[in-house]
Amino acid sequence: MIGFDPATRSWAATTSESGAKLTGIPRLDGTLVTDESSLAAAADDYGHMVHHRPLAVLRPGSVRDVVTMVRFCNEHCLPVAPRGQGHSPFGQAQVQGGLVIETSPLAEIGPVGPDSTTVTVGAGAKWSDVAKATTAHGLTPPVFTDYLELSVGGTLSVGGLGGQAHRYGAQVDNVTELRVVTGAGQLVRCSPSRRPDLFHAVLAGLGQCGIIVEATLRLVRAPETVRHYHLSYDDLETFLDDQRVLVQDGRFDHVEGQVFADADGAFRVYTLDAVAYGPPVGPAPDDMALLRGLRHDPADVRYEDRPYYDFLDRLAPLIAAMKEAGIWTYAHPWLNLMLPGPSAATVGGRVLDALTPAELGPGGVILFYPLRRDRLTTPLLRTSDDAVSYLFDVLSAAAPDDTAAIDRLLAANRSAYEATAEAGGTHYPVGSIPFTPADWRTHFGSAWPALESAKRTYDPQGILVPGQGIF
Repeated sequence: MIGFDPATRSWAATTSESGAKLTGIPRLDGTLVTDESSLAAAADDYGHMVHHRPLAVLRPGSVRDVVTMVRFCNEHCLPVAPRGQGHSPFGQAQVQGGLVIETSPLAEIGPVGPDSTTVTVGAGAKWSDVAKATTAHGLTPPVFTDYLELSVGGTLSVGGLGGQAHRYGAQVDNVTELRVVTGAGQLVRCSPSRRPDLFHAVLAGLGQCGIIVEATLRLVRAPETVRHYHLSYDDLETFLDDQRVLVQDGRFDHVEGQVFADADGAFRVYTLDAVAYGPPVGPAPDDMALLRGLRHDPADVRYEDRPYYDFLDRLAPLIAAMKEAGIWTYAHPWLNLMLPGPSAATVGGRVLDALTPAELGPGGVILFYPLRRDRLTTPLLRTSDDAVSYLFDVLSAAAPDDTAAIDRLLAANRSAYEATAEAGGTHYPVGSIPFTPADWRTHFGSAWPALESAKRTYDPQGILVPGQGIF
């Protein structure tokens, strides 16, 4: 039996010999664990830089378990954080001396038919499984992050951006309803018309007002195949300008971009990734029409036709290779910025000019692509005021024992953020930028009063997700 001792604020296994006066945990369908390996795993994440040790880990057997344990933690003022796939890089889903709730058991995917317009899924469901379940019926969620092995609840808590966002918005913009456990332990169903204050405080709300346990996602028709173009550029401004053209005229269904080092180690090689969906979503791709007016290197145009799901899961071979090489266990002091369109080349260029391949590290990736502000409608997903902002990600890796290199990268991240904020931009909060509560108030801007009010209403003890450092 597991019990909680209010005097020592710890969970322990009780026996008749111990004589410990422990407050019993209510009956659970799942398990509450306190073994060393489980606590150590919950005190780590994909970043491998922050280590906050919880008192216990809940592996829920039902949504009822989440309600029960959040109520218990609220009564005892214990911090709580949900954990999906553990892909946060900077301790966001960790708690010191509290409870981590693993959402992976809550992975049910509701029925889907050929005429479905939505699908209801558990927060712990991985996007790869959602995609497989829906594409089997010719349907798909409209927006995916590049890496599919993330949980639905995890990406909806931050936003969920991908190359389709210029057309459909972020993943949070394609949710019709949520079931949420508030910080007071209340199970609430919410939507744009039902408890909208909670709905809008949870989507991209970084877990501050409620734990997502179930989400209803919008579905659209899925293509059978896609054509994926890779267009080469040697000038940053031209690369960004052509991307802006593509997201404004909508000729492609997916638009992203990457930056690579040249032979001299300077990050001045730019690749525009543009994807056209084929039947039954659209006509067979017309190369001349799709590429007309773009200023890429015409001698270096590559494309491949591939099944839709294979395109969505295109990172799988790379991830497998990284794990095989041990790079997955490196520290990941990531930089994720939202740059205003007019300043994107200047601010992004300065970061790229100062970066070296050694600092990017093995397996490091640089993403640079545009987002239309009018498609991003979720209040807490912050971007610049410009009509087109650019997501700029420097996804670096460093040896976990190289603390000097990690500290340099974190300091560089902070400097890059400050330059971005001065230019009118912000950050996409999935990375590793040292932030203060004052920074968060600036980040949320006009949306801050609503978030602060919702926090008081739905998490009055302030127990939810302290790792974000917002309140």
